[in-house]
Amino acid sequence: MSTDLGPVVEETDLSLRQARPHEASVLARLHLAARRAAMPAMPPPVHGDAETQAWFADLLRRTDHEIWVAERHGVVVGYLVLEGPGWLHSLYVRPELTGGGIGSVLLEVAKGLRPSGLQLWVFETNVRAQRFYRRHGFTEVERTDGTDNEERAPDIRMAWPA
Repeated sequence: MSTDLGPVVEETDLSLRQARPHEASVLARLHLAARRAAMPAMPPPVHGDAETQAWFADLLRRTDHEIWVAERHGVVVGYLVLEGPGWLHSLYVRPELTGGGIGSVLLEVAKGLRPSGLQLWVFETNVRAQRFYRRHGFTEVERTDGTDNEERAPDIRMAWPA
């Protein structure tokens, strides 16, 4: 089976590594596909393909962010973005592979890289993501009405350790 993200890989073998500078388009496609597949639990993306790819290209050049990817047999199946000393900016998995443990593996990488703690924002409507983070020891710290995020959607700040 194949999707616009490339072939679907069924094997359980995962390798983890930092993203490479030339992977902005791969990461952008995965990001947008995961966001669109999560609707309506997540608001629609506010940036299109070209803007999202440019954002990833910028992140890949910066030193204040780390991007890690999970891949199976050379196919990127998930990624996470760490920002500064304690923020989990993004964690996304290919939509057809959600629920298969890839996100958990990536989150364990994040915890290992930031053992003093992590914070993240999750949309209030994204109950599935909230459950995922709670299972991994995150607790709710704050709720907002969304006026400070691009989507203008209510969100929740969660933190680990509790």
